[in-house]
Amino acid sequence: MYVDMFLNVSIMIDLDFSFSAALWEWTGKGKWVFVTLPEDISADIKHFTRHTVRGFRTVRVTVKVDETTWQTSLFPDSKRGAYLLPVKKAARVSAGLAIGDTANFTLSVAI
Repeated sequence: MYVDMFLNVSIMIDLDFSFSAALWEWTGKGKWVFVTLPEDISADIKHFTRHTVRGFRTVRVTVKVDETTWQTSLFPDSKRGAYLLPVKKAARVSAGLAIGDTANFTLSVAI
């Protein structure tokens, strides 16, 4: 007698990263403010999320700067070879950040 069993197991893990980066304003339409993730962190995120990316190759993340936490998506930027993290106005105001300031970010990616 031969028994063929398949297990369907889903495992969720969190990838956590910490980095410092300066806030900059998008020069296109709108008043978007971003930080650019370091290339090595971007490469790790791209590798570990290659099967779970969403539309436009975005990656859902939870971000913390100082005591301010929010959820957003990272956007790939082929020109910089890294992901861009939008920093919404409410987070900037809460953390006392302005364009050009450097801040310490903690980023969590659930995969």
